[in-house]
Amino acid sequence: MLTGARSLRNAYSNGQFRNIATISTNTNKIFLSEEVQHGLENGIPIVALESTIITHGMPYPQNIECALEVEDILRKKGVIPATIAILEGKIKAGLNKKELSFLGDIKTSNPIKTSRRDLAYVVAHKRNGGTTVSGTLIVAGKAGIPIFATGVQKGLGGVHREAEKTFDISADLIELGKTPVAVFSSGIKSILDIAKTLEYLETQGVLVATYGDTNDFPGFYTSKSGFKVPYNITDPREAALIIRTNKEINLGSGILFGVPVPEEYSLNKTELDNIITKALNQAENQGVSGKEITPFLLSRVAEATAGNSLKTNIALVKNNASAAADVAVELSGIVRNKGSNDNYRMRSEPGRSESNKAPDNEDNPKERPVVIGGCVLDRCFTLFETHVKVSGYEFS
Repeated sequence: MLTGARSLRNAYSNGQFRNIATISTNTNKIFLSEEVQHGLENGIPIVALESTIITHGMPYPQNIECALEVEDILRKKGVIPATIAILEGKIKAGLNKKELSFLGDIKTSNPIKTSRRDLAYVVAHKRNGGTTVSGTLIVAGKAGIPIFATGVQKGLGGVHREAEKTFDISADLIELGKTPVAVFSSGIKSILDIAKTLEYLETQGVLVATYGDTNDFPGFYTSKSGFKVPYNITDPREAALIIRTNKEINLGSGILFGVPVPEEYSLNKTELDNIITKALNQAENQGVSGKEITPFLLSRVAEATAGNSLKTNIALVKNNASAAADVAVELSGIVRNKGSNDNYRMRSEPGRSESNKAPDNEDNPKERPVVIGGCVLDRCFTLFETHVKVSGYEFS
């Protein structure tokens, strides 16, 4: 069993897990790499990664370089990366370098951007596919991978502006509502309707929290969007405990952690809003709509920021991966030590003061007894009646 970050990196670089195993669960046709399979069997932390970073996020070969850098961030923290994609009709969780390179050379692989609606088609026709957030969520959920880091270009979808006219709502939001996986994202892009997106997530029963010092939800390219969410989480163990509890009480819905982009890479919110307003007007004048609207707006943002939006994009996906890795390590520890109440409990409980704690029961000891093995209890009764009726039967 690999327990440390160094041993995990060494095993990968030495080729121990370099080949993809043709391991398929009988029920969902997901092929796990040997590395991912080993991690699932031995409780090693794993983080899922989407593959649209490779197929639709960046030009070749920067897409491959960025994907490998993100995977390396995870491995340095002792976490196994599980990049999810479809190769020749096979749904795979965990890719080797050769497969990453093949998928990223889009002239050769000709990949389809794969959401829930596309999965059956891509698999049936033995095509290659880069999974979106919703596609990745489905595979991660079925494979038993509880944490997923996203970020590049499209990132998490949302409710588009004027959705009341177009009904343009991303499948990502619906998938989050029915898949118990925690997503680490840099928030919601301001090309979308952030307020409606947060409202829709609430309707879907998705727990939304900022993974930072305030509850001002991040706006993807900006560290703050101006829209508040109910909770903010500052400690990876606290986030891990929430993920574990979500599974234990079997809610069936996902969790969205908004990770603010580092301040040095955050774009100016006012300038960005002006750029987007201008781009929206251009899109309307040129008749751009439907699935073409998002790439159109993002390209205008990239042009207007002289490429700074791409630098921000790369920084935030790495930051998301780092945050997800920290939480995955804590979650792995919680699962291993669940038998101990002290280990399973959060080290601190932010926002909980002495005044709102439940009072101690002075009649009972504060320390709960631990019983190892079996306990047999005999009870003896003395009957004072000579004639007894029980469940319609009479005994004398």
